[in-house]
Amino acid sequence: MNALSISSSRFVITLLLAAVMAATRWHHFGSAFSLPDASLAVFFLAGFYLRPPLFFAGFLAGAALIDYLAVTVGGVSDFCISPAYGFLIPAYASVWFAGRWYASRHQQAWSTLLSLGGALLLSVSAAFLISDGSFYLLSGRFPDVSATEYFTQAIRHFPPYALHAALYVLLAAVAHAVVVVASGSRQAHSARRP
Repeated sequence: MNALSISSSRFVITLLLAAVMAATRWHHFGSAFSLPDASLAVFFLAGFYLRPPLFFAGFLAGAALIDYLAVTVGGVSDFCISPAYGFLIPAYASVWFAGRWYASRHQQAWSTLLSLGGALLLSVSAAFLISDGSFYLLSGRFPDVSATEYFTQAIRHFPPYALHAALYVLLAAVAHAVVVVASGSRQAHSARRP
């Protein structure tokens, strides 16, 4: 792939990931009218496709801007904005680095799906522990909740948290496979032309 092609691919991927994050981040859990937050998947995929740290910083800034606009303009509750908000940086870094790690091992083979699933599950688990744990400890929203009660609640919140990220990454993996197959077919067709 030449430098221009790589640059244009990065541009398209950046726009797509930013659009998905903007479209889904307004309401973190989703509803009948909105999709669940895709931010974890966006950071994982940004690590996979857009490896330079500048992209990570850009997506962090984008997430913060979306949150700011959601609260100040969109009427979304500011319940999640607390001293723990800064811990989203290491939470998102965990999935971004996992995407980078997986990118170095990725091959167009079914055998790499286990690595993909493992990297995603471990990094989403780390992100959950960091973001949810820091919110419990630092937000001041749970002064009367014991650690046992918190842990009971966290166990219920983790499956949808992980499932939403996995579904978005699965959709991206299918789209990736379709693009690879289509571009391979185009190249084969071009090679057969006289």
